[in-house]
Amino acid sequence: FIFRSNTHISLSLFSLSRTHGNTLDFFCSLFSMMSIQTATLGFPYVGPQRELKKSIESFWAAKTSQEDLLRDARELRVSLWKEQQQRGIDVIPVGDFTLYDRVLDAACDFGVVPQRYRDLRPGLEQYFAMARGLQRPAAGSVPAIDVPASEMKKWFDTNYHFIVPEFDEAQKFSLQGSRLVDQFKEAQALGLNARPVIIGPVSFLLLGKLASHQDAGKDTLALLPNLMPAYLSLLGQLNAAGAQWIQIDEPCLVFDQKPGVLEAVNHAYDALSGWSPISGADATAKVKAKLLVATYFGRVDEQVISTLAKYVDGLHLDLVREPQQLDSALRLLVSTSLVLSLGLVDGRNIWKNDLSGSISLAQEAVAHLGSHHIQVAPSCSLMHCPYSIEFEPEFTPVPEGKASLPKQWLAFATEKCTELVVIAKAINQGRKAVLHEIKDSQIALEARFSAPSTKLPQVRERCAAVTEADSRRQSVYPVRAEAQRAKLNLPLFPTTTIGSLPQTQEIRSMRLRYTRGTIDKATYDAFIQKQIKYAVDFQERVGIDVLVHGESERTDMVEHFGHLLDGYGFTKNGWVVSYGSRCVKPPIVFGDVARHKGKAMTVDTIAYAQSLTRKPMKGMLTGPVTMLKWAFVRDDIPLPDLCQQVALALRDEINDLEAAGIPCIQVDEPAIREGLPLRRSDWNTYLEWSVRSFRLATSGVRDETQIHTHMCYSDFNDIFSAIKALDADVITIENSKSDEKLLDIFNQEKYTNEIGPGVYDIHSPRVPPVSEMLSRMENIARYIPAE
Repeated sequence: FIFRSNTHISLSLFSLSRTHGNTLDFFCSLFSMMSIQTATLGFPYVGPQRELKKSIESFWAAKTSQEDLLRDARELRVSLWKEQQQRGIDVIPVGDFTLYDRVLDAACDFGVVPQRYRDLRPGLEQYFAMARGLQRPAAGSVPAIDVPASEMKKWFDTNYHFIVPEFDEAQKFSLQGSRLVDQFKEAQALGLNARPVIIGPVSFLLLGKLASHQDAGKDTLALLPNLMPAYLSLLGQLNAAGAQWIQIDEPCLVFDQKPGVLEAVNHAYDALSGWSPISGADATAKVKAKLLVATYFGRVDEQVISTLAKYVDGLHLDLVREPQQLDSALRLLVSTSLVLSLGLVDGRNIWKNDLSGSISLAQEAVAHLGSHHIQVAPSCSLMHCPYSIEFEPEFTPVPEGKASLPKQWLAFATEKCTELVVIAKAINQGRKAVLHEIKDSQIALEARFSAPSTKLPQVRERCAAVTEADSRRQSVYPVRAEAQRAKLNLPLFPTTTIGSLPQTQEIRSMRLRYTRGTIDKATYDAFIQKQIKYAVDFQERVGIDVLVHGESERTDMVEHFGHLLDGYGFTKNGWVVSYGSRCVKPPIVFGDVARHKGKAMTVDTIAYAQSLTRKPMKGMLTGPVTMLKWAFVRDDIPLPDLCQQVALALRDEINDLEAAGIPCIQVDEPAIREGLPLRRSDWNTYLEWSVRSFRLATSGVRDETQIHTHMCYSDFNDIFSAIKALDADVITIENSKSDEKLLDIFNQEKYTNEIGPGVYDIHSPRVPPVSEMLSRMENIARYIPAE
């Protein structure tokens, strides 16, 4: 038998002893030892029908008990493990399941609880208070509770939000409870090949912040020596429980590495490997379980790979985002015993995999490292995908004349598990074993790329005719500002809201009845007009200066407009988690984009709202970058070209709103910052086309029409020149959770356009007192002139 072992070829003769039975049995056992395995890094934990969301929200509403919630969570967790196993996945992740956020889980596991939450009951009360805030009146001898939520940020360049860990400068870490060990034991008892998953120590610190303003600018990595004993304790417990492999997620390693990161990686993984425990750790408690470091969303530098290879037993690379990194990884790992996990199936999009291409990449890796050193996996956790296409109709219902999206083009989380199994089977048994699956994959790809319904010649011709002048307003901002002040006549510190008022149960019920056809359009439209009138009356009564219509007719800020645009398709049950229990159904951009039949999308609704008041009404639109970033997007044309198509559709809508007498138009672009590439070398290209698209959408109006934009949960310091280049007349930003450093950059950069700092956190059920909002405004006034 000839075997390839790393770079060496050895010829071995085996005697077939009786212990092997017969020759065929021996071949089969030998073959199974050499087979590559499939693994997932994470799974859609909210459940196939959003079961977790419903259970958590029932608990929050005090309709069910903590015991009910924990039972529901346990049953769902087990069902998700079994689903992956039944789909043929060999290695099942444990620890990817969360009641709110995995980073928050890690913070609680390691005792990172800010002082303001420490008087709360440990457990779910404290946990959810950190996530959402908590406000409870005094009851007898029990004092009142009023604590705000922790800061929330976007998870890399996804639409998921995580809770930012908040460290003291002298933070002490200690392992709290046994959450992960208990879940691992649950999976073990079911006979699963379970792999515990934890956030890595380097990424955990880099994702966090120091609590004190005086500590701003200090490096959280300085806390690493304090943190490592807690990690060693956790890994020791998992090892004692029988874990053979432990997955350590280090997504921050795909960033440009700032000074100190490589040193931190060396420090952390030298300790975790058990070779040289750091001070304070038990030098006898060496970790025996094998460690796999998972990176995703981007490229890992060769120096980082080489460093990790000294200490860990496995490495996962995202080969969907960065397929070219495979060559360097193979070159660096060829003389090691490291297991390489290949991220071959897209964990962030919903198109069927190019199985032939993925199999070729896997074969290349096997040829260099041997099959026993290869594992196939998604590019990242499948939590960013909907659960299964089994819940979808063959074609998504669309308005008359709109092209529909064929189900045959799609693969959600469970289908991606099947794709992984096919790839592994092709390597283990040869391509002939999966010819049918490869053919189906190719047919789906060719159908999607060649479908006439995805191409609109008039849209492409219009894009080709766009000039630089189309992205410039008529006048510079100071001239526009004078015209807008004269028209709007607003007071100092004018008030407004971002747009949507709460979606009540009555609104949801009427929308569902209309969708199901139990009420007609006239009845539904009359109901919506009643809701708009209520919204306008309420805002006038409380003294808001620039009004909104409330958006009672809308679902999601991207999905709603997608229904009115050509090129967008939809799912029935394609839910993904945005934060906590909040789920969204991202639309799917599969074709060229334009307003459907050229019809206005919002004009009638906004014009009706404006007719109810003498105060200025804002038109509310979602910007071109966000319309793509918060959707699943086609991959057969360049993203800048697609963004330009959306921008032109929005330009038409904005011009029509202006013609209808709407004085203010808000074009929300929260995704511009979160969509920023993870590597600085890619920033300029991205910012150039994203800013150009925004300006193309908004530059067709007169000087006196005020263009607003909104961004939330973003750090602007490193892209401030692009923020200025948007040239919006008013920018509204989140400032209810973040500290003054966000405002300081506006002051430092001498930002001249108007700013609306948010002082009320709408993601939390907590109602901030007026005194708190006033205090924030007084702080804001130190950075931004009232004018």
